[in-house]
Amino acid sequence: MKAICSILLFTVFTIAGFAQQDQSAYDVPVDEGTGLITYKEVIDEPGTKDTLFNRAASWLHTFYANPWDAAKTRDQSTGLIKIQHQFKIYDYGENDTQTEAGMIMYNAKIEFRENRYRVQIDNFVYKQLSRYPVEKWLDKTAPDYNPRWESYLIQIDSFAKELLNSLKKRMKPGKAVKEEDW
Repeated sequence: MKAICSILLFTVFTIAGFAQQDQSAYDVPVDEGTGLITYKEVIDEPGTKDTLFNRAASWLHTFYANPWDAAKTRDQSTGLIKIQHQFKIYDYGENDTQTEAGMIMYNAKIEFRENRYRVQIDNFVYKQLSRYPVEKWLDKTAPDYNPRWESYLIQIDSFAKELLNSLKKRMKPGKAVKEEDW
């Protein structure tokens, strides 16, 4: 009887340990005020508001296949770019087979000031017949919980971080071109 209790306790603690590991596999930030998954960052970068705006506008053309469709607002006078876009998520099966699982819609906002800019990515919604906020996937106690949601959250986290890293890289000042005296 003691052996069975010991095995049972060991199993419970092992499962609890794996559950905590799975939670750390994705680290989606949730805004305390809104309860939405929100990526926010203020980045210090030398340049005027207009210079930073132009760099970000240039970045749009490298990150999005159709930047004019993605960037719903481009207002250089106020220093604001608003993006509404979507990306695919996938289910992964045996032998790393990949099948499309749907689309995630999101909003992004980039604001510019002298020597800095702010990025916010939020409002992640699973595209269905009705709006399905992906924050519901964070609740592992929900009666309709599906373990695939963890993979989807990891994909959302990866996409948001890829977007941020790509933008930061393109926002760096370019190398000064030395004019040739002739």
